[in-house]
Amino acid sequence: MADSKTMPELMDENDVVGLLIRQHAMIRDMFDDVERAVGEARAEAFERLVRLLAVHETAEEEIVHPYARRVLDGGDAIVEERLREENEAKQLLTLMEERGTQDPSFDSHLRKLRIAVEEHARAEERYEFTRLVRETSESERHTMALGVKAAEALAPTHPHPGVESATKNLLVGTPIAIMDRVRDVIRHAMGKKS
Repeated sequence: MADSKTMPELMDENDVVGLLIRQHAMIRDMFDDVERAVGEARAEAFERLVRLLAVHETAEEEIVHPYARRVLDGGDAIVEERLREENEAKQLLTLMEERGTQDPSFDSHLRKLRIAVEEHARAEERYEFTRLVRETSESERHTMALGVKAAEALAPTHPHPGVESATKNLLVGTPIAIMDRVRDVIRHAMGKKS
């Protein structure tokens, strides 16, 4: 059996790297769901994808990236590149969410978004996560996993381009999360899916 120090995907969800790699797999599966679905089912599948992407990225921005900046040699450069990728994806995701799944450009935007998100996930896994496995303890990664789970519980449910830092997420994240969650409840109550 492979050593978890070289195969982070074998780690369980109590390790931040294992948790995030599993979420990356869930995101890939959700893209498949959106691509296969039609009509209202497609709108619902897209809404689930948007929510997971928003929550996942916020938790990384609040917990994982700041830690990587502090402990990894060259961590600032690694994180800055990931944040740039995240912001570009958030901008496209916001546009797609505003236009909805019936928009004629939805399919081409979905393909572009999927490529960007999957490339971003591979870069995180290769440049950030493998280094975290090598350069942090199991205890540190366990603590980060707890932090990620807590951050996800309070994270916004929609993309907010320009809010990619831990500081911005902490300053505006909770009010935005509350507004997002209220907006979600109202949309569901009114029978609208965006």
